Amino acid sequence: MLRREWPTLAIVAGGGLVAALAPSAAPFVLAGTVLALGAWLLVRHEDAPPRPAAGLPVSAGPDSAPRISARDLAAAVPYPLVIFEETSAIAYANDAAQEAFGPLQDGMSLLLKFRAPEMQELIGALTAGQVADGAVEYGERFPVESAYRVTGGAIGAGNRLFFLLFKDQSETRRIDRMRSDFIANASHELRTPLASISGFLETLRGPARNDPAARERFLSIMQEQTARMSRLIDDLLSLSRLEMRSHARPAGTVDLRQLLESVADTLAPLSGDLGVVVERDFPEDALLVQGDRDELFQVFANLLENACKYGQSGGRVVVSMSKAGEPPEACVTVRDFGPGIAEEHIPRLTERFYRINAESSRAQKGTGLGLAIVKHILTRHHGRLAIRSTVGEGAAFSVWLPLK
Repeated sequence: MLRREWPTLAIVAGGGLVAALAPSAAPFVLAGTVLALGAWLLVRHEDAPPRPAAGLPVSAGPDSAPRISARDLAAAVPYPLVIFEETSAIAYANDAAQEAFGPLQDGMSLLLKFRAPEMQELIGALTAGQVADGAVEYGERFPVESAYRVTGGAIGAGNRLFFLLFKDQSETRRIDRMRSDFIANASHELRTPLASISGFLETLRGPARNDPAARERFLSIMQEQTARMSRLIDDLLSLSRLEMRSHARPAGTVDLRQLLESVADTLAPLSGDLGVVVERDFPEDALLVQGDRDELFQVFANLLENACKYGQSGGRVVVSMSKAGEPPEACVTVRDFGPGIAEEHIPRLTERFYRINAESSRAQKGTGLGLAIVKHILTRHHGRLAIRSTVGEGAAFSVWLPLK
């Protein structure tokens, strides 16, 4: 194992960070971090005396200013960081690297630990002196899927020490994937009715030009498809507005009992047409929550409408309200007695455009965005949604909101 005497970093009160770098060291700066990575990596022995770099003062404050070793600073780097020798043997791995990649003992070969071709190529190029620095994309699938942007380089000149810095890109990739899926799904949802309308227009201008019965039927279908696109666009606009103000909690006061009575009355014609009886189980005392009345109305109208449509076979829906938990919260539950929801679908119900049965959802004039809107509204209100269901016994959607 090679041993190096790496310089020490001085933190001077009121004077910032003063680093004693080797004259030839070139610090690598990671965007968004305050400390230069070169400074973080330049320690092996904590008692190594400071050596001034060309043009850099050793200290900008009193002689008694506290000093902190670069080993400690390297350990404080929030990203996985591995220092290795020209034999590819690990010389140092910080806690973030140990947590991300399992035990990384001194002397372990990086080539045996990271077997992906891109990592082997980067490590080999660095240790062979073919490149001074480089970067690759690296991913792991176990124990969880993760993606990293790996930057590597040499430490100073002639030290025969190198570093790998791993920047976790998993969340960024997940968001990019969600954005791509969203665009693809939105395009598909709009393309289907547009194709239908286009086909009927072509038919009306051709074979059905003089057929009044066909014309009326086609115009009726075109009107339904236009209404479907309108609902989809309205829901997309609602999501966009909610995301723009997701961190601004509404300041109004809402009486949940009055709100739920209004929701049930508004949807009475729909439940009556579907043959569903809506039962109300409300306490006498009012439950007040902080929120936007229109947005909360949208939440409960969506849940009650879904219960009536998809739980229609159960014949009834129960809307209950109570105060529970510690600290106490308002809990509103909308329960149907229909076919229920299989367990594997429940975690994904609030995803945009996720449907258990696409044909059934479209037949019920659903856009696939209702529960996504519910989730966003509840997040804005510091609330949450809990879903319980047993196949064959119905489903219960519970909304929890902080009391005023």
